[in-house]
Order: sequence, then C-alpha cells, then structure tokens
Amino acid sequence: MKKLLTASFVAIMLGGFSSCSAQKQKTALPNKKEVLEVAERTNKYFMDKWPDTKKDIVGKKVWPSNLWTRAVYYEGLMALYSVDKKKEYYDYAMSWANNHDWNLQRGTYTRNADHQACGQTYLDLYEIDGRKNPERIKNVKAAMDSMIATKKVDDWWWIDALQMSMPIFTKLGKITGDQKYFDRNYEMYAYTKYKHGGNGLYNVKDKLWWRDKDFVPPYKEPNGEDCYWSRGNGWVVAALARTLEDTPKSDSHYKEYLQDYKDLLSAVLPIQREDGFWNVSLHDPTNYGGKETTGTALFVYGMAYGINKGLIDKKTYLPVLIKAWNAIVKDSVQPNGFLGWVQGTGKEPKDGQPLAVDKIPDFEDYGLGCVLLAASEVYKLK
Repeated sequence: MKKLLTASFVAIMLGGFSSCSAQKQKTALPNKKEVLEVAERTNKYFMDKWPDTKKDIVGKKVWPSNLWTRAVYYEGLMALYSVDKKKEYYDYAMSWANNHDWNLQRGTYTRNADHQACGQTYLDLYEIDGRKNPERIKNVKAAMDSMIATKKVDDWWWIDALQMSMPIFTKLGKITGDQKYFDRNYEMYAYTKYKHGGNGLYNVKDKLWWRDKDFVPPYKEPNGEDCYWSRGNGWVVAALARTLEDTPKSDSHYKEYLQDYKDLLSAVLPIQREDGFWNVSLHDPTNYGGKETTGTALFVYGMAYGINKGLIDKKTYLPVLIKAWNAIVKDSVQPNGFLGWVQGTGKEPKDGQPLAVDKIPDFEDYGLGCVLLAASEVYKLK
C-alpha cells in the first residue's frame, strides 16, 4: 500500500510539474532577438524583391506603388524602425516618399481613405526628423483640411477605411495641436459605427464589425451566423490602437475609442483556433476555415499594444497573443522570408481562396505590414 501511495504521489507531483511547465511555455515571452530575426528576414525578402520603390505594381491592372497595400507595408516598416533603427529601413521609406513627391495616390484632394493611407508614413518621417521639413506633410494636411472644410462625414463606408485614415487625423492633431482633426476623426468614425448600412457597421451585441452594408443582416454566413471578416476586424483593432496612441486622454471621445478597442479584443478571445490563428470568417469556421495570417497578425498587434500600454489585462491576453505569434512564426514565415497563409485582397472570406503556405497572394506587401506591426509590439513586451 505504501509503495502504491508513493507511486501515486510521484505521479501527481510529476503531473503538476508538467502542467506548470506547459503553462510557462504558453506564457513565455518570445525571445527579442528571435522576434527581430523574423522581422528582418521577412522584410529583407520584400526589399530584395522590390528594390525600386517607385516601380508600379502590375496585376489585373497597373497600380502606383503608393496605393494602400504598399502603404500598410510602410506602416509596418516604420514600426520596425522604431525598435530597430537600421538606416536601410529609413532610406527605403524616404526613397518611396520622395519618389511619390510626398503626395497621395490620385492626388492631394482625394477623399478616399485607401488613397490617403500613404500619408501615415509621411507623417512618421516628418516626426522622425524633428518636424523640420513641413513639405513632407503639406499634401497630407491639405487633403485632411479639404475634408474638414465640408460637412460630409460619410466617406468611411467600409471598415478597412478606419485603419487607412483615422491615424492620419489623430497624428495631425498631435502635430499641430489643432482640435479640429480630432473632432472630424470622431465625426467620421461615429458615422461608420452608428449610421452606415442603416444602423451602423458595429454590432454592439457581438462587439464585432460588419465589413460594409453588404454584410449587415439579413446577410448570413452558411452556418447562419453574421459575417465578421477577420482582416476587416483586424483593421479596426489597428485603427483604434493607432488612434489611442495620438488622441489625448482628455479628448471627449477617448473613452469610447478605448471601450470599442477593449470590446473588440474581448470578442476575438474565445474564437481563436486551436492552432493559434483566427479563421477568415470569425463566426463561421466552416466557411473557408483555416489558417490566415493577416487578421491574426493584426489581432496580435492590437493585443501586444494594449499590454505594452497597460490598457488590457496581461494575464488574459498574453497567452493568446503568444500562441498566435508563435503560430505565425512556425506556420507562416518561411525560411526565405516569404509569408504563407496570406489571404489576397478583397472584402470577405471567399476572396483569394484557397489559401496555402506556398501560395503568393495578389499583393505581398500589406500582409508583411501586418506582421511587422505585430513584431514591433511583441518585441516590446516585458
């Protein structure tokens, strides 16, 4: 009997140690050098492939290289530069901005958020150099001022637009000290949240966002659930994180941004896949279910940012984001720096399907931008 009890005791103790060990592995912070190595490798793959920063992007048609997909890449590059100040990153971004005369896609006075997205990097470069070169932000400021000069606030009719344009308004507000940028940013955000699509694109019940009016009820996914697109909700997370970064806490709408940000992150917690990724359709894993890098990377970015800023509970979110980051490193990042499981451009789960680890999406740049944003915040975790 004594031997049996001893054996049982040892088994229980070993089981306890194994459980503790597994728990530590789940919450072990990624090694900083390894995080940078992943960012450097994936970025080198892209920079080697695109040495000419002005070269047009040719696909089904020809796009100038300051379109939104490339702009998201440069957002990620600027985030990487903030933690790893390699001159080659700065020079690459400066070359891109200079090659496009620091102007927006389709001209200074475009109201389209996709065309404005490149302005985020222009503003970053202006700040990096101590705000000494106002010509770098002249066109961006003129574009936003022209929007503010009108009463029109319904331009952001799709949720991707929030990420493309909101951070421009708030950064201009921070740079100039002018409240009008913060005010117009909220007016346009509120229209998207409460009015577009009939009653707004935000579902307060599920705490998730419909991509645009085409997906509000009665539209349903094959399993009868609402359609919440992973990358679309990832764009909102990123938009809110970047908006919170530059919006003063004294601003009358700061608390609403913060609550929306927290609520969205809480909504994606219980629907993370076992492998660490999120499905392209957040509430219907049967509709093109599988690994997807871009939405997952944006959720990692949002969670890591929140932990670093003390906005969300570290105990709750750290294991989730580490599991997701490790999945990206293990399953998406290839030895040569290529990113697999990236959904191509579009607006819903079926676009760019089927995905694969070796499938090249129609644009390779924005997926890398999402991963670099995530890497920059994962690197800062303590």
